[in-house]
Amino acid sequence: MISLFFRKYLRIIGLAAATGLAIGLSGCSAGTATVSTPQIQVSVSGSSSVRLGSTTQFTASVSNTTNTAVTWQVNGTTGGSNAAGTINTAGLYTPPATMPVSNTMTISAISVASASASASAQLSLLNPIPSLTSATATLTSGTSYLLDVEGANFVSGAQIQAGGSSVSTTFISSTDVQATVTIPSGTTSLSAVVANPNPGGTSSATANVQILQTTVTAATRLLDQATFGPTLTDISTVQQAGLSGYITQQFNTPTTLLPNIPATLPALCSSSNSPTPCEESEWWQTALTGPDQLRQRVAFALSELFVISSDTVNAETITYYHNTLAQDAFTNFSTIMHDVSLSPGMGDYLNMINSAKAPTGQIANENYARELMQLFTIGLVMLNPDGTPQLDGSGNTMPTYTETQVQAFARAYTGWTFAAANGGTPTKFPNTINYYDPMGAFESQHDMTSKTLLNGTVLPSGQSAEQDLAAALANIFAHPNVGPFFSKQLIQHLVTSTPSPAYVARVAAVFANNGSGVRGDMQAVITAILLDTEARAGDTNASFDGGHLREPILWITDALRGLGFTNTDANGSYYSLSNQSTNLNERPYRSGSVFNFFPPNYVIPQTTLNAPEFDLENTASAILQLTLANTIVFNKITSFNIDLTATSTLGKLAASSPATLVDTLGMIFMHGQMPTQMRTQIINSISGLTDAGQRTRVAVYLVLTSSQYKVMH
Repeated sequence: MISLFFRKYLRIIGLAAATGLAIGLSGCSAGTATVSTPQIQVSVSGSSSVRLGSTTQFTASVSNTTNTAVTWQVNGTTGGSNAAGTINTAGLYTPPATMPVSNTMTISAISVASASASASAQLSLLNPIPSLTSATATLTSGTSYLLDVEGANFVSGAQIQAGGSSVSTTFISSTDVQATVTIPSGTTSLSAVVANPNPGGTSSATANVQILQTTVTAATRLLDQATFGPTLTDISTVQQAGLSGYITQQFNTPTTLLPNIPATLPALCSSSNSPTPCEESEWWQTALTGPDQLRQRVAFALSELFVISSDTVNAETITYYHNTLAQDAFTNFSTIMHDVSLSPGMGDYLNMINSAKAPTGQIANENYARELMQLFTIGLVMLNPDGTPQLDGSGNTMPTYTETQVQAFARAYTGWTFAAANGGTPTKFPNTINYYDPMGAFESQHDMTSKTLLNGTVLPSGQSAEQDLAAALANIFAHPNVGPFFSKQLIQHLVTSTPSPAYVARVAAVFANNGSGVRGDMQAVITAILLDTEARAGDTNASFDGGHLREPILWITDALRGLGFTNTDANGSYYSLSNQSTNLNERPYRSGSVFNFFPPNYVIPQTTLNAPEFDLENTASAILQLTLANTIVFNKITSFNIDLTATSTLGKLAASSPATLVDTLGMIFMHGQMPTQMRTQIINSISGLTDAGQRTRVAVYLVLTSSQYKVMH
């Protein structure tokens, strides 16, 4: 019986233990027995370190309870904080944006079932691994460059290693660090690495540095002065080549020639039965797309100095005349004088062609003789080397030539007519029209008497037409006025309406002597104009007072080249642009007089400001220019597609970042010098627009119609 009792007792005790019950037995001398509840246990597992910019997962294990939920804390704060990092309910930890003073964090898990049950782990924060997207070194002076490295995950204290050597680094932001480095001349490649400091110091992958010879601002300003408008591709080209390097490249670029217009007019011209649409279409196409931009821009300037106009001469001769200016643009000024004088277009325009020796008692046609001196070479009054007028003892200006001298030059230019059809010597006078070869001499119609020219120079009697022409042009070319007179006007067309006398003097000195004893070297003169300190002052000083109003043709070409376009005409015609520019009082080779569309000495009324292009500006043209800007942004120019939709390059920028769009437009059209207030206003104006295409069109319109763009600084 005792044995059976104890076996039952033991079974009861075991059941009680299993169910957590306490059972007291009476009738036994042992008294009462108690069984205790096990404590809840928590443990935490996870990484011991994490880099800023990433995340890490922690896991909590809870035992001795059916409720395994926990509350996560960072440094004693539930859910963490911005300073220490945050942790979500699933245990995913996100480090703070920047490294705190202490980089050690305590990650805790607290049992929801029992607040006294918890566990923790130590976590070390490490700096992120930097990555590079681009590295550019831009020349500042000599062999000193600004190295700008862009990427991600840069932290304060990050250091650039250029070519394997650490350099003093300026932390700009988490995506940009900069340093000043020395790059020896001739260096074509350089590597860059960015190393973040401890804790967890590590380096990026290596990037190749793009070595740039100039800034975006300097590049775009040069392109504004030397081309028909900057493009993103050309800006990059100038930055890589440098200002001098780009000019040299352009000097070596072959001439883009305008095709001669066939005798049987093409479809483009046949409808109007005039060669004008073909001639002007060719000019626009070359200006907008020709790779020889500097040559074509200088030829355009020369065409506004040595003026002929299809208002008076047949448009067929314009192509030959323009090609003459383009081919001579980089030669010598004496060559330009000679080739212009013998061009059938100029001969026809200013009456030198078929100008025969005058009968006794009469005078030869003076038109070309007068304008060559007055408008093309020396001007009306004697000049100082800086372009200012010379004054006599009474304070009066002094004339450069007399009427008698004009008549002598007129006689020197007699006997010229159209060349033979094969370009040879004409066999009759006047000869059959030939617009595509230099004029030829018909000696029997040349005045062979002696002529007294400038400075008392005498052409002896008995000389041929060729001899007299060469001597007469040489006489003018040697005149001291030519350098300052021509240099100032070319400066006005390329750089600024108001060059200082010192600027003119520096360029005129180069005209007089290119450094090798050569007078009239066009490459030397163009280089001196574009690289002069006054021309380049705006590269580093946005408030520098210089520049000029964009004449309508340049306003149009600059806008189209900057925005990008496709010609959609079935015949490839660019002629519709002439209709647009005509509304603004200018059209290629269509000046109303030999005095050009605007005179070089035009002064804005009620001011003392010499601003030639403003002679074209009036209320009507200003309004029409606003209309043209609207036509451009809404892609309504006939024969052209200017894509400013949401899917265009600029449209995609507008969708991702209005500020980036505005900065891109500011780079292309304002040299990266858009005033801060203007930039802010445009960004604010477009940010509320939801359609990226509309954002783009509004931004472009606001830029193109702004005074800051109309006046090229």
